[in-house]
Amino acid sequence: MNRSFHKSQTLRFYDCSAVEVKSKFGAEFRRFSLDRQKPGKFEDFYKLVVHTHHISNTEVTIGYADVHGDLLPINNDDNFCKAVSSANPLLRVFIQKRGSWFLCREVPWRD
Repeated sequence: MNRSFHKSQTLRFYDCSAVEVKSKFGAEFRRFSLDRQKPGKFEDFYKLVVHTHHISNTEVTIGYADVHGDLLPINNDDNFCKAVSSANPLLRVFIQKRGSWFLCREVPWRD
C-alpha cells in the first residue's frame, strides 16, 4: 500500500469537522469533502455537484442515503443540513436527471 495514501486515510478519520461525500451519477462516482459545521447552502452544494460531474447543462434531482438505507431528497437548505449532519462517516449522494427519480426506497448501491 502506498504509505502517503495510508497516512491521508488515517488523517481523514481524525478530522471530525470534515464530511466525505461520495456522489453517483449514472455509472460515474466522485468524492469530495464538506465542512460538517459550516456546510453552506443547498444552492452552492447543487452547483458543486453538477460542476464535479460535468453536467452543468442538465437539470438533476439530488438524494442521499440515510442511516436506514432509505433514499431521501436533498432539495432545500434544511434537507441538505440534515443530510450532512447525519453522515457517518460518509454521505452517499445520488444524482438523477430530473423526472427519473428512483421509485424504490432502498439504496441501489453500497460500498
